[in-house]
Amino acid sequence: MRKNISSRNPWEDSVGYSRAVRVGGSVWVAGTTATVEGEVVGVGDPYEQARVAFGIAVAAVRTAGLEVKDVVRTRMFVIDMAHMDEIGRAHREVFGDVRPVATMVQVSGFAHPDHLVEVEIDAHVAPQGWRARLGS
Repeated sequence: MRKNISSRNPWEDSVGYSRAVRVGGSVWVAGTTATVEGEVVGVGDPYEQARVAFGIAVAAVRTAGLEVKDVVRTRMFVIDMAHMDEIGRAHREVFGDVRPVATMVQVSGFAHPDHLVEVEIDAHVAPQGWRARLGS
């Protein structure tokens, strides 16, 4: 069974994608920026943009029925690796002890020139039998 999740970002319709897709126990969240109602939030502030982008992405995970504790992978695309510590701080504040595997790479640009970071999240919840075998 497939469930598409929208964040009502206008690019979702114009490009033809979903903010997130859930299939079974897995959720994949599309590249997410700090864009709210068509406006870039936190212009010039990589920490604030990362915080807002992760907030939007985590909201999609929750809409799909999973939680932060179910996040297994994150990806952070940044315009400048000099912002690594600020973006990493936002990541740590959101995920804390969950500690998903993570990737951060520098890119040459984004769809909007004010974007400093774009994030992706993958989440998975194992069936009950698996959790019992893993001791969680």
